[in-house]
Amino acid sequence: MEGSFTGVVLLAFLLLAPILPGPTAAQAQTPIRIFISVDMEGIGGIGTGAMASSSGKDYATGRRLMTDEVNTVVAAILERGPAEILVNDSHGDMQNLLHTELDPRVTYIQGAIKPNGMMEGLDDAFHGAIFLGYHARAGTAEGFLAHTGSGAVKGLWINGMESGEGEMNALYAGAMGVPVLLAAGDQVFVDQFLENVPGAEGVVTKTAITPQSAHLVHPEVVRSRLAEGTRRAMDRLAEGHPAGNIQPMSVREPVEVRLRFQDVTRPQILQAVPGVRQVDGYTVEFTSPSMGEAYRLIRFLYRFVSV
Repeated sequence: MEGSFTGVVLLAFLLLAPILPGPTAAQAQTPIRIFISVDMEGIGGIGTGAMASSSGKDYATGRRLMTDEVNTVVAAILERGPAEILVNDSHGDMQNLLHTELDPRVTYIQGAIKPNGMMEGLDDAFHGAIFLGYHARAGTAEGFLAHTGSGAVKGLWINGMESGEGEMNALYAGAMGVPVLLAAGDQVFVDQFLENVPGAEGVVTKTAITPQSAHLVHPEVVRSRLAEGTRRAMDRLAEGHPAGNIQPMSVREPVEVRLRFQDVTRPQILQAVPGVRQVDGYTVEFTSPSMGEAYRLIRFLYRFVSV
């Protein structure tokens, strides 16, 4: 009797199996891995340096704007299917995002004492990187709050290419085979960045007037632009899309670096670091076997050496 009942149940299962719902397309997909580095100066709605400083007027508003932009991009990524998203706070002390208000589906890196700074957490298992809130490089005449790494730097060249934080980070990602999918900031940054990283999607969040002022649009407009830009980038990342895949930056190794500083004291001190050579009163240079090593040494020289 027991055997007969079991046989009936098995027969019913076999007959019904073809019509039982299987996994959805989204469930069947392997999650894509996306890295988001978020700076603050290029966030939409931030029009003064005070808004990007923890001691400044309306800094709390700047933090909220920054967090909202991240959440907008995350939502647009997840529209396309499952994703593992790592967000790295990349501004100042790197404790700016309102992480309790971040989309709960992301993970998050906080704190400035980390070897790879703005790119901490990125490895070659990621499919793409997104740069939010970025700014033009040091010395850019109209770039809003333009600088490179810290106020100590007047210029940075990597393998002969003048670079800001955007290019430096794109090269770091490129050395791991990871393309930059999208970069967002004021129009000066976007134009400058796309000259060197032409495959990325650029999203303009505001119009720089001077290094201290910007022409702003409402944050809702900025978030709409970011969502659309992210959708385009994710479509292009998909294999076989007619717009073409976004490619990682090519990096020549060993990596040659030249750093020009604001003062003459720092280069005198930095030549004590093995491999660092003083070129003139303001400039040092060095060669590293890999972009990863070059990146860490650049950051050490401008951030952690006190003068």
